Amino acid sequence: MSTVTAPASGASVVTGGATVEFRSLRRRFGATTALDGLDLTVRPGELLALLGPSGCGKTTALRILAGFETHDSGEVLVDGEDITRIPAHKRDAGMVFQSYSLFPHLTALDNVAFGMRMRGTSKTERRNRAQELLELVGLPQRAGHYPHQMSGGQQQRVALARALALKPRVLLLDEPLSALDAKVRLSLREEIRRLQQELGITTLFVTHDQEEALSMADRVAVLRAGRLEQCSTPSELYARPATAFVAEFVGTMSRIPGERSGDGVEVLGRRHEVDGELPADGALDVLVRPENVGLVPTANGRALVVSASFLGSVTRLTVRLADGTEIKSDLPTEAAAALPVGSTAEVTLPERPVLVDRRVATA
Repeated sequence: MSTVTAPASGASVVTGGATVEFRSLRRRFGATTALDGLDLTVRPGELLALLGPSGCGKTTALRILAGFETHDSGEVLVDGEDITRIPAHKRDAGMVFQSYSLFPHLTALDNVAFGMRMRGTSKTERRNRAQELLELVGLPQRAGHYPHQMSGGQQQRVALARALALKPRVLLLDEPLSALDAKVRLSLREEIRRLQQELGITTLFVTHDQEEALSMADRVAVLRAGRLEQCSTPSELYARPATAFVAEFVGTMSRIPGERSGDGVEVLGRRHEVDGELPADGALDVLVRPENVGLVPTANGRALVVSASFLGSVTRLTVRLADGTEIKSDLPTEAAAALPVGSTAEVTLPERPVLVDRRVATA
């Protein structure tokens, strides 16, 4: 796979990052609420990922910003200007879709140059710029190729070059990697991130893939049912999720039954402080990530090892307590060898505050 190269000396690809603001944005489709008062600001030059399950409103927000959808109430501002009444083709936003959307009868060069042709740019200028952008995305040798003569990853890079051709203030990426195989997806996401940083263009990236969001974004906004659950850096989102939904959507969590102990919680026989608010009533679960669960081999331990998954330097063990609760633990593979399936262990948690949630009812 080719790597992204810097623009030619003196080349201008974008004019600088813009500030994007969604203010109390609402959108309904019949009885379905797609956005329910979304408030979110994208900083100049940052890549912000909109992450969430299908139907959470992330693509709707992107399409409203692009001008492909309208909103029922609220505002969308770019550099402080309300763009509601500005048509899509005048919003200075470049968009890349999941399906590439290249013109099959045009070469890569002509696909990139298409928007400039529609704006009346001279033939010489648009060809020079299109060639420059193909070099930027690592495809100068594919200028004369048609879409059917290129791989999926190459077509998506042509689509990215086309989105940048008109020097947009904002780049919008709507699940651009989901149609690609795993190896190409990994390589292309690294190239998109490198390119975005080199150009300094404000970018919104819609994805349902948490790994993509955490590896590419400066910040990640997690949406649920049209509402913003949390917007933080990837490390903050993972280490300090604001809600149980974020905790379980981003990464892996085990739920362990707990009991109230004053303003804290008792779990596995030890008291812990609570990270966040303690639910007012009802039974409690403690949410713990696998890397924070320790296992001590012991002949009469209360946790039975029921499965092991080799992940390289780490092995993920699943243990089951007497009440049926299953807990995941990531251990160095060498240490996990002392806990084969069928053996028993004691479960330990670190001495720090834990995230709690109301008990999830099971059938």
